[in-house]
Amino acid sequence: MSDGFDRAPEQARPLRAPPISQDTVPQQNSESAMAKPQVVVAPVLMSKLSVNAPEFYPSGYSSNYAESYEDGCEDYPTLSEYVQDFLNHLTEQPGSFETEIEQFAETLNGWVTTDDALQELVELIYQQATSIPNFSYMGARLCNYLSHHLTISPQSGNFRQLLLKRCRTEYEVKDQAAKGDEVTRKRFHAFVLFLGELYLNLEIKGTNGQVTRADILQVGLRELLNALFSNPMDDNLICAVKLLKLTGSVLEDAWKEKGKTDMEEIIQRIENVVLDANCSRDVKQMLLKLVELRSSNWGRVHATSTYREATPENDPNYFMNEPTFYTSDGVPFTAADPDTWMILMMRWTQR
Repeated sequence: MSDGFDRAPEQARPLRAPPISQDTVPQQNSESAMAKPQVVVAPVLMSKLSVNAPEFYPSGYSSNYAESYEDGCEDYPTLSEYVQDFLNHLTEQPGSFETEIEQFAETLNGWVTTDDALQELVELIYQQATSIPNFSYMGARLCNYLSHHLTISPQSGNFRQLLLKRCRTEYEVKDQAAKGDEVTRKRFHAFVLFLGELYLNLEIKGTNGQVTRADILQVGLRELLNALFSNPMDDNLICAVKLLKLTGSVLEDAWKEKGKTDMEEIIQRIENVVLDANCSRDVKQMLLKLVELRSSNWGRVHATSTYREATPENDPNYFMNEPTFYTSDGVPFTAADPDTWMILMMRWTQR
């Protein structure tokens, strides 16, 4: 039996000539020695490697994903195995999305031909996007691509409709999830952030070819924020901050276009939480930083605006990078405190 490499038959070792002394070597004149030089033949080393050995790849090398499922493969994967392998591949190598998504969609179009298969596909992507850290963005991009390129459209709904229906199942238990145990809340937070990514990435083409976002997701995000702020535990508030940093500018623009003041209401609610809720000091600082971010137009800089030197009056982030000083009693204070400059002047005059 072979142990991984096919061994070539071993050759007999070449015999080594015995040492020759000068007494036994016949004397030759210089002319004959120059006429007939002696040639020493080195023994040939026989390799024990076989041409039938498996192909070698360096560690860390990954060939094109599609090559794993070339024609002629004896063990074909199931739909679940194929999709899960591709999702894991995207998780490890997100940069391969652009080069391999087209082939993936073409394969699915030849495979996903029933309602059950489409439902299974939606569930696999949803689970990956809500259970694997940092896959929510890639999952949303994948959902957007498939919603435009999968050809199957059964009576139960196309890919996008089934995806939104799956999200609605989780959405309907938002109030219970926001006040559930730690594991339940963690799963709920992953869903919230995935829905935020879907809102930003899922494109809906209108009858005139214009591209819009799903209004139903906008409404859903507003209600999810209500659920998070209604249960002001630290992890719920952190999730709300992440969601608003991700979608706040887009949500506010959309609400303003409709003449709504939803963002004003959210900011007011944040300020109430900071004053009344029993959350940690760090979380309160996160909430206040979020309010500052929103007051600076979510950090967006308009190139057409005229330059103005930053001052405490026109720049809400003026004091954010200022150093922190300490009094003789060890009490911290910054330049934003009203008595700071008086204290500093007193120290300077006492030198």
